[in-house]
This record gives sequence, C-alpha cells and structure tokens, in this order.
Amino acid sequence: MRFEELLERWEKGRLSHGEAASALGVSERTLRRWRQRYEEEGADGLVDRRIGQPSPRRAPEDELERMRALYEQDYSGFTIKHFHEKLEQRHDYKLGYTTTRLYLQKTGTVPPAPKRGAHRRKRPRRPMRGMLLHQDGSKHVWLAGQPALDLIITMDDATSEIYSAFLVEEEGTLSSFCGLVEVIERHGLFMELYTDRGSHYFFTPEAGGKVSKTQPTQVGRALKQLGIGHIPAYSPEARGRCERAFRTLQDRLPKELALAGITTVEAANRFIREIYLPEHNARFAEPAEEPASAFVVVPEALWRDVLAIQEERRVGNDNCVAWRGRSLQIPPTPQRPHLVRATVRVHEYPDGAIAIFKGPWCLASFPPAAPAPAEDLAA
Repeated sequence: MRFEELLERWEKGRLSHGEAASALGVSERTLRRWRQRYEEEGADGLVDRRIGQPSPRRAPEDELERMRALYEQDYSGFTIKHFHEKLEQRHDYKLGYTTTRLYLQKTGTVPPAPKRGAHRRKRPRRPMRGMLLHQDGSKHVWLAGQPALDLIITMDDATSEIYSAFLVEEEGTLSSFCGLVEVIERHGLFMELYTDRGSHYFFTPEAGGKVSKTQPTQVGRALKQLGIGHIPAYSPEARGRCERAFRTLQDRLPKELALAGITTVEAANRFIREIYLPEHNARFAEPAEEPASAFVVVPEALWRDVLAIQEERRVGNDNCVAWRGRSLQIPPTPQRPHLVRATVRVHEYPDGAIAIFKGPWCLASFPPAAPAPAEDLAA
C-alpha cells in the first residue's frame, strides 16, 4: 500500500523518482525494478522472492551433523566455547561459534545457559605484573575414577596469568612453598601475596576472627624474611579472582585430562605444566595495564633455605636428630667432634629433601624419604 501510494504520487508529478525511492528506503534502481514487476504481475510481484528459499550462506547440514555427533561421542559435558576450540584444533572445523551454539541448542543437545545474576563491580587489578599474587587450592575430582585432590594455583592479579598449578593429596605448608618456589625461580621475588586464612597461612586465635600478627606460620615467617607482604582474605567475595579461575579450571581441566587419557597425578602435573597452562594463559590471561614488571630476580641462594619448613631439634646421644619418623645421623664436622644435646635447625624443602643447620653452617643434607612399599600402604 505504501508503494502504491508513492507510485501514484510520482506518476502525478508530486514526487521525483529519487524522493519516492528515499521514502521507501531503497535505491532508485530497486524502485525501477519494483515498478516494472508491479506493472507485469500486480501486487504479487512485490513479494520478496527469497521467502521459502534456503539461504546461500546456510551452513552445510552434513557438517552440522558431524559436529553434533562429535559432541555426543567425545565431548559430552564440554561447554560450547570449549567444544568449539577443540573442533578448530583437532577436527578441521570451519563454522563459527554462534552457528555451533545455535544448532546444538536448537537440537536439544546442549540446554541454553542460565541467565546471569546481577552485575557486580570487580576490584581493580594491580597495574603491573608481580605487584600482587594470589595463591589458593581447590578440592575436586580432577582425575576420573580417582579420589578428590587439591589443585594449588599461584596467579598474578594484574593479568590472571597462572604461574604455577599442580595437584596434591592435601593442601598445606609444603604445597604453598612449592608454588612459591616455582614462581620465584622463573620470575623473581614479588611484592605481596593474597591468600585465604587457612591454618598453614595464618594463625587465627578466634574462629572467624582476625589473624595474629605476632604468631606467624611457616609460610608467614618465610614471606616476612623475603620482604613479601601477606594479605588475608576475610570473605569468599574477596577471593573472587581465584574463585572465577577455579570455575574455569573445574569445567575444563578434568575434561582435558580425560581426553589425554591421563590417570596418574605425576602425569597430570606434567600435562598441566607443559601443555595445559600455556594454552590456558593464552586463552584467558589479560595484558597488564603497565608493561613494566615488579618482579625482582635474585640468586637462588637468597631464597631456597627460606622457603622451607624450619624447626629446632635437640640432637640425641647417638648424634642423631629425630624428624617425622626418620633418624637423621649427623656426620663428624670440622667445627666440633659431635653435637650431642646441641640445638640444631632442621629445614624440610618442598621437594622433601632435608638439611640440618647449626647457625649458618649446613651440617648434613638428606634426600627425600623413599615412598612406602605398596604392601605397607595396603596394610
């Protein structure tokens, strides 16, 4: 009806050809084609001839079905974004993410994602790498068919880059030291560490209360010796950056480990270190606001003995020190023939090695304890 009205006004000279085309929102060439079709076929000639015709840009049905079959056979439970990345990496898939998502949801293969909650403003990031690091653990069934394990991560606040991640049976002092060693060894000393108030990080006199500033844990003592600030978190929301990282890891990492056929903790940690973390950081890490770095590279000798459990022990009459079920024999030293009843300092390192010190002198060092035989573990 609009076309007919404008055509009549043009024929009577009330509108120019260009003004009529502009009023319809089309070009003058299109208007001429419409006028010709209207004269030949009447109002039926104005019907859009694309209606009922498949789009020439439509995705091939056989490719969509191949994609859906791959999801059901090998990638069930993957998020669509994660699945789409694997299709591009491993299956020479060329269709876009939106096409993939809409088809999987239309066929009922994947339900639509729930609506997000109310927006919350995130705490601003530190501007430079190395200014603030987060360390936390998450207990989860990371390996199919295995009991739940703790994944310990150490990540940068400025970029969300994960510098260290590994699985252990139980989060504790040595696992915290291990993460710190991996970061400092590769990048250097940093300025501050943000953690929860777990007993290996802080001593809390009253449950749910403030942490003690005068009774440091082994981790607190080591950080103070290295000049690194230690910040406690007093709510789950305060650890939001780590919590979001763990949501992503819990969704992706178990599937990646299962896809690679990994069943042991040793193989999983090697896979995480060599394959998964580089891909994860390339996908999720963000550039820092400032290109400079707050990391300070220092010689290993300045931090290796600090990042260890340190406790004093009294040497026995047999010139041995008792340590966690082991009897550690101190060999003769040039300083004195024996150390019976002397007080020494024992260091246990993250890798399980042990050293005995008297003041600045290292009296003896011992390799990690051998694992118990399988029959002993069964007993």
